[in-house]
This record gives sequence, C-alpha cells and structure tokens, in this order.
Amino acid sequence: QVQLVESGGGLVQAGGSLRLSCAASGRAFSRYSLGWFRQAPGKERAFVAAVHWSTSNTYYANSVKGRFTISRDNAKNTVYLQMNSLSPEDTAVYYCAADGPRQGFGSTCYSPANYDYWGQGTQVTVSS
Repeated sequence: QVQLVESGGGLVQAGGSLRLSCAASGRAFSRYSLGWFRQAPGKERAFVAAVHWSTSNTYYANSVKGRFTISRDNAKNTVYLQMNSLSPEDTAVYYCAADGPRQGFGSTCYSPANYDYWGQGTQVTVSS
C-alpha cells in the first residue's frame, strides 16, 4: 500500500514556474514507477510525465517536453515535477500516481488505468 500526497500547486502567471512535490508513505517506494497526470475541467485525465522505478528512464507528453522535468528522490520518498514556461493551457488539477513493477512500463505509463495508487491532486492555475 502506498499513500501519495501532492503539494506545490498554486496560481502563477504565464511564463512562470512551479515545482510540484508528491510525498509517498508506505512500503517499498523505490520499487514503484511514478507518474504525473493532469485533469482540466470537462476533460479526461491526461498523462504528463513518468519515471521508471529502476532505470530512472523518463517519459513525457509531447505538450510538456522541454518545459517540464520529472525527478524522484528515493531517500525522501518524493517525486517532483518541475514546470517551467507555464501557459494557461497547463491549468489543471495535477495528480501523482504510483505503479508497481511491471514490464513494458515505457508503453504502459501513458494510461491512468495502469497505475495502482493516486494522490488527491493539487490545483495549478496559470493566468494569462
């Protein structure tokens, strides 16, 4: 069992930056691959970024490549999402999620259905 708690959301002007954190509690955090998703009003939950539990390979949605960076600190049981050059289109509730070890994570990481645990979300609002 893993519990996830996001923080770091808020209101920022376009072009600004935010860093989201997701603190995990529970067993064997280092063996979970982690992802960030976001959901805007009236839209489905969408993949943002993910990091593999052992290789630390990272994966990004095309819309955030070059602007967002996912990282993890296993010693602190925390995963981060550094978001730069934010635009109003990035406004959404951001969720972190954990996926137990699985083969083919590079293919499965994009679907929220493949994650076992979710945080409660943190609101990010980007003003124009």
